[in-house]
Amino acid sequence: MSEVFERYERQYCELSANLFRKCTSSTALDGEQKKQKLSEIKGGVDEAESLIRKMNLDARSLQPSVKIGLLAKLREYKSDLNNLKSEVKRITFGNVNATARDELLESGLADTLNVSADQRTRLMTTTERLGNMSGRIKDSQRAMLETEDLGVSILEDLHSQRQSLLGAHDTLHGVDDNVGRSKRILTNMTRRMNKNKWTISCILTVLVIAIIVILYFKLK
Repeated sequence: MSEVFERYERQYCELSANLFRKCTSSTALDGEQKKQKLSEIKGGVDEAESLIRKMNLDARSLQPSVKIGLLAKLREYKSDLNNLKSEVKRITFGNVNATARDELLESGLADTLNVSADQRTRLMTTTERLGNMSGRIKDSQRAMLETEDLGVSILEDLHSQRQSLLGAHDTLHGVDDNVGRSKRILTNMTRRMNKNKWTISCILTVLVIAIIVILYFKLK
């Protein structure tokens, strides 16, 4: 496993555990203290998302055998982070509802809470629609993340192919150099062979002439 991934993973686990503890403790707070705590939690959620993105980029740069296991672990961390976001939303909306109820009570409008059955039905319908819209938004965000992961994977594949092509080009360049060197060696060998051939021919000619001269003088 990459040391960089392990460092990011350790930071994320510590941050996630701390954020869940803050969510639990924030339920006992109210007013400005609760708002301040929720602000800290939201900042931590942003930091957690940044760590997950860094882990994702680092995991995709590793070998396929290692990358598969790390990406599976990342999916668990993303699910964990989504649960944390849901908890933050629940606490935030719960705080808003409580504040609104307190304002109604203070202003003497508590009677408006006793809505009719028809109004409750409409409120439930509106709430259901909002829930469906929230689900669609989450699906869209999930699709965007998957598209982003696919884009990163494609870019990494293209980078790998580019490296392979550059390596092949270097190999071909080396082969060309070897062919040129071999051609020069063969040319030099041919020249030496021709030179040796001429030298041997000259020596043979001299020997034949010498033999003819010797025979001539002996016969004479």
